[in-house]
Amino acid sequence: MAEQLVRAMEIHLLYASIVWVAAWLLTSLPRGSATQKYWMWVATSINFLLPLSAVPDRFWPPRAAWFTSNVAALDDRIALPATAIAIVWSIGAAIMAARLLVRIAAGRRGDGAATSFLRDGVPVRFAASQRVPAVDGILRPRIALPAGLERVLTADEFDAVLLHELRHAKRRDNLIRLLHEAALCLFWFHPLVWMTGARLALYRELSCDESVLHGADGRDLVSALAKLAAPDEALLLQASASSFLTARLARLTAPDRRPASAMLAMAFGAILLCGAAGPVARSAAIAACARTHGVVGGVKGGLKGGLRGGVQGGVAGGVVGGVKGGLRGGVQGGVAGGIAGGIKGGVRGGVRGGIAGGVADGVRGGLRGGIE
Repeated sequence: MAEQLVRAMEIHLLYASIVWVAAWLLTSLPRGSATQKYWMWVATSINFLLPLSAVPDRFWPPRAAWFTSNVAALDDRIALPATAIAIVWSIGAAIMAARLLVRIAAGRRGDGAATSFLRDGVPVRFAASQRVPAVDGILRPRIALPAGLERVLTADEFDAVLLHELRHAKRRDNLIRLLHEAALCLFWFHPLVWMTGARLALYRELSCDESVLHGADGRDLVSALAKLAAPDEALLLQASASSFLTARLARLTAPDRRPASAMLAMAFGAILLCGAAGPVARSAAIAACARTHGVVGGVKGGLKGGLRGGVQGGVAGGVVGGVKGGLRGGVQGGVAGGIAGGIKGGVRGGVRGGIAGGVADGVRGGLRGGIE
């Protein structure tokens, strides 16, 4: 069972890595919407989390390996036992899960602060311990702002920062980040999963900046970011407006490149579909092929066994039937022969006895008549 699970994960990670390479290439193009690119990385992260190669009713059969026999034999000689791999993975996953729980608990320490006001239904609070604007909470997001921020920024700058954080809150970016952290706990050994987290964080901020450009002046956000420039503490489950300042400023001052978003989305969607359905289709086809070979082999074996059994049964039945028929015919022939022989012997004895009796009576009568 452990060997089958390891093989299924190998196939899943192979296809998920191919999707990652496609996402990296497409999002590295200068054209396209940052929001579209963000959702590409969200889909890439979720694709790592879902082991679709285990969906069919049976795990990847050993004969389905896409290695040559020589490579497979070499891999068997150098690979660690499946049980050892499972133990190492379990230890790493447990450490990552404990790390995640500790960081979530640390992020909840300021949850008791009172709400200052509501903006589009989202609670907004000021906290003296808050260094930068951020969004806290997973299922019920709320915006946390540094105390006195309204005195540092102008009204337009403050509104631009608030619009940025509202986009994080309404899109449930912290929940999406938690899903990626779950994938990181499962696949902590895979470098591409770690790199996915960095790309998610970058395009999460860039996509929120795009929403600000639709509802406010981009220059206000640029000036606000310059005033808020501070090292990001990288707290888990906290979307911060001060992250990736250099990349965001370059994006905000670049010309609009969104017309290519539809083409990027369609190209990535096709690759994601192939990467997600590939393991399932391959495993199902191999399972169906194995079942077909089993049916064909059964039919061939049945015909061969039937013919062989028929011949053997026919010979044996012929011998038994011949013996039975011979015995039965011998008895019947003996009775018929006895009756015919008896009739023939009776007629023959009657004629013979009649002649002999007639001659004897004739002699006897002749002697009597002569004497008289």
